[in-house]
Amino acid sequence: MSYVIAPLPQACVPVRGSDALFPVHRIYCVGRNYAAHAREMGFTGREPPFFFMKPADAVVPAGPDSSARMAYPPLTQDLHHEVELVVAIGKGGRDIAAADAPSHVWGYAVGLDMTRRDLQAEMKKQGRPWCIAKGFDASAPIGALTPAAQAGAIDKAGIWLQVNGQERQRSSIDQLIWSVAETIEHLSRAWQLQPGDLIFTGTPEGVAAVQPGDTLEAGIDGLAPLRLHVA
Repeated sequence: MSYVIAPLPQACVPVRGSDALFPVHRIYCVGRNYAAHAREMGFTGREPPFFFMKPADAVVPAGPDSSARMAYPPLTQDLHHEVELVVAIGKGGRDIAAADAPSHVWGYAVGLDMTRRDLQAEMKKQGRPWCIAKGFDASAPIGALTPAAQAGAIDKAGIWLQVNGQERQRSSIDQLIWSVAETIEHLSRAWQLQPGDLIFTGTPEGVAAVQPGDTLEAGIDGLAPLRLHVA
């Protein structure tokens, strides 16, 4: 097969303890999926889940030392961190029942949904899409994937984030409003999930701004950590 232009490299995420790579197909994100974070954003209750997307090549994969680097993005003066559990889909499907969802999961990782909050606020005010606030270049730093069988009791794992050694976010995966299985069920009603899809499952309370020169350290019990330097 020939192409009229050279195809770009496949976006990939490293796999913990392996030289193999996980190819990324799509990136889905769940909004306001922790009750405390929903409250800090001005919402309450178990609202139906909603989704937005990032380009596959927005991933910034961690290196062998669990570190990654991103440049402070343009058009913003209010870049926020959002630490999240990322679910990697290994088997696709449509209308997946929550009870069957675990069999579709290949593994898990720590991810950061970086957000240009000032642009998001302006888009909300004007009733416009958030793409410019959520789907910009390098907006999805991610640590190495841990295969599901090696991740332990991920549904009860602690999740946390520090900036320059100071804790900003801490919660537990069992505080998700919609569990991983329920999220897959809802998501697969709207899209046919494919192998290689990533799902960012939402962030706990404590989101805040970062500045050039900051170092973020993110972790979820049982998974490879992620250290991000904002250049």
